[in-house]
Amino acid sequence: MTFQMRLRSDPNSGAFVGSPPVYCAWLAALFCCAALGFPAQAASLFGEIDPLKVKALTSPAPNQPWSSDKPLPAVSARGPIPEIPDDLKGPLSLAELTDLALMLNPRTRQAWLQARAEAATLGVENADGFPQITGLYSHRIGRLISGTTGGAVPVQTFYGPSVSLSYVLYDFGQRDADIETANYRLLAANLAQNRALQEVANQVEQAYYRVLAFDYLVRASRESLKNFETALDAAQRRRSSGLATAGDEFRAETQVGQSRLSLTRNEGELSKARGQLANAVGLPVSFPLQLKAVSERPMVSAITQSMDALIEKAKMNRPDLIAAEARARAARANARSVSKAGLPTLEFVANYGRVMFTNSGVNLVSGFTQAQAIASQVQRAEQDVYQFGFNVRIPIFSGFRDTYSVRRAQDLAEQAESARDQLVNQTELEVWQAYFDLQTSASSIASTANLVRSATESAAAAAARYKAGVGTLLDFITAQLDDTNARVQEIQSYLDWYSALARLNFSLGASDPTALKAK
Repeated sequence: MTFQMRLRSDPNSGAFVGSPPVYCAWLAALFCCAALGFPAQAASLFGEIDPLKVKALTSPAPNQPWSSDKPLPAVSARGPIPEIPDDLKGPLSLAELTDLALMLNPRTRQAWLQARAEAATLGVENADGFPQITGLYSHRIGRLISGTTGGAVPVQTFYGPSVSLSYVLYDFGQRDADIETANYRLLAANLAQNRALQEVANQVEQAYYRVLAFDYLVRASRESLKNFETALDAAQRRRSSGLATAGDEFRAETQVGQSRLSLTRNEGELSKARGQLANAVGLPVSFPLQLKAVSERPMVSAITQSMDALIEKAKMNRPDLIAAEARARAARANARSVSKAGLPTLEFVANYGRVMFTNSGVNLVSGFTQAQAIASQVQRAEQDVYQFGFNVRIPIFSGFRDTYSVRRAQDLAEQAESARDQLVNQTELEVWQAYFDLQTSASSIASTANLVRSATESAAAAAARYKAGVGTLLDFITAQLDDTNARVQEIQSYLDWYSALARLNFSLGASDPTALKAK
C-alpha cells in the first residue's frame, strides 16, 4: 500500500493546498499506522498467501515424492563417437589407450572449456581499461518549461543521434585488483585442466591394470578347472576299479563346481573391468576395445628417493596444489578489490549530439485561443549539443552493503587458504600411502614368486603320486588348491604394485622415472 500526497497550487489564491504543517501531519499519521500495525498477524497472513500457486509446484509433504503433471524433458542421446585415428583402431597398448582417452573423455573437454571461460573473464576485466563509448538515437515528444520565463513552451517533437564517452581515470586500484583476480583464476583453471588430464590418464591406467589382472585370473581359473576335472576323471576311474570311494569322487566334484564358480565370477569381473576401461577412455561401456597382448612379465622396480623428497616434489609438481594456491591469491585480490568499492572514482565524460525538430508544436496553455496558439509557434533550427568534463563519484551510504561485502570477501579468501592447506595435507597423505603400498607390493611380488614355484612343483608331485596310486585324493586336491591360490596371490601382488605405482605418480603430479630403479 502506498500513501502519496501531492502539492498543488490554487489558481485563484496562488497558495499551496498542501502546506508544510499539513504535510508533516500526513507523514506522522503514516508512521503511526506502520508502528501500530499488527506485525505478527501480518506476517502470518502474508505467509499463507500464495497468489501464484508456487507451493503446488513442489511435493505436498517431505515424505512424499514429487511427480510432474507435464512430460519431463528427455535426456539427450549420446553424441556420435568422434573419429578415431586409423593407428588407434587395432589392439592398443596402455600409452595408446591414454592418448585416445585424452581425446575422447568428456572430462578433458570440460576442463578445457572452463579454462577458456576464465580467459574470456580476463578479457572482460581488461575491457574496463578502455573508454566506454555508447551511441544513442532518440525520438521524443514533450512539453517543457522555459528556463528563462518559467512558462510553458509549445509541445515539441525532437529527435537526433548522440554519442557519449566515459573513462575511469582513477579508482584507487580497484580495476587492477580485478585484473589480478582474473589472472589468478585463469591460472587456476589452466592448472585444473592439467590435473584433469592426469586424472583421466590415472583412471585409464588403473582400469587397464584391472583388465590385465582379471584376464590372468580367468586364465588361472581355467587352468585350475582343468586340473580339478582331471582329478575328477582320475577319481572316477579309480572308483570304477575299486581303488577309491564315493566320497573321493564327490569331493572331486565339489572342487570342480567351486572352480567353475570362481571362473564365472572372474569372467564377470573381467567384463566389468573392460567396461570401466572403455568408460575411462570416453567410449560406450559396450565398445569392444582390443588390447595388445602382454607377453613378458613386467619389471618390478624399487623406490630410490626418500619420502621427504617425494613430498616436496609433489608440492612443486601437482597442478591442483598450485591451482589451490592460485585460487587463494585470487580470493585475496578480490578482497582488495571489494575493499576499494566504497572509495571515490574519478572519470572523464563527454557527450556530443544533434537535436532536430519536426515541428514547433502547438502551445495550448491556459488563456490561448487556437489561433493565438498557432500564431505563437516558433520554428527551431537543428542544433549541435555537446558537453565534457570530469565526474567524481563518492559513495556515501549503501545500507552497509560495502561493509558486509568486504567481510564476505575476506572470509572467502581465508576459506580458499584453508582449502589449500587441506589439500597440502591430503597430498602428503596420498604420497605417504602410495609410497608404502608400493614397497609392500614389491616385497609381496618377490614372496609370491617363490610361493608359485614351490606350489607348482608340489601340485605336479601330488598329481604324479595320485596317478601312480600311492597318494590320496585329499593330498592331490590340497596341492592343486595351494597352486591356484599361489597364482592368484601373484596376480594380485602385481596388480597391487602397478596400482600403487600409478597412485604414486598421480599423487606426485607427474610420472618421475628417476624415483624408481629396476630390481
